[in-house]
Amino acid sequence: MLSLRQIRHQVKKRAALIGAAPDDLPSYGRSRDLGYPHIEVDPSGYHWVVIERGQELERRVCTAFDELLFTIFESATHSVASRWEVSHRVPNQDVRRLLFQRQIELLFLLDPAWSERRRRHLNAVLREHPSRTLTLPGCRLNWPGRAVYRVVTGTARR
Repeated sequence: MLSLRQIRHQVKKRAALIGAAPDDLPSYGRSRDLGYPHIEVDPSGYHWVVIERGQELERRVCTAFDELLFTIFESATHSVASRWEVSHRVPNQDVRRLLFQRQIELLFLLDPAWSERRRRHLNAVLREHPSRTLTLPGCRLNWPGRAVYRVVTGTARR
């Protein structure tokens, strides 16, 4: 099991690849509160903990370091992609189009398997909550609202 210092080092290296700001990343060992995540380590695993106003809102226990990294960067890439989407917004277009596409691209830079995993999750979100304006490159929209994507690599999914 890695120490908090080692985790911070690994996260910082990867964060630089995607342009993540310090506020996009968790703190280590103690909470900043206000809904910011922090990381704890104990014999049961790595803990992703979110505390707001002194109340624990979320705790994910990861036994594998790769799972912790995915959890950290699932959140960090969402923040980075959200900022990017705001500055590239297209009028009358579902904001998720650029947001989801950018997040998948950022995760791909870190680990293609993470990108694919997130893509599958976002597909499920879109099936559950479709949009008439949402079409991503390489995506066929079967009205009402069933999207079929190609991941950033161009691999067709049906």
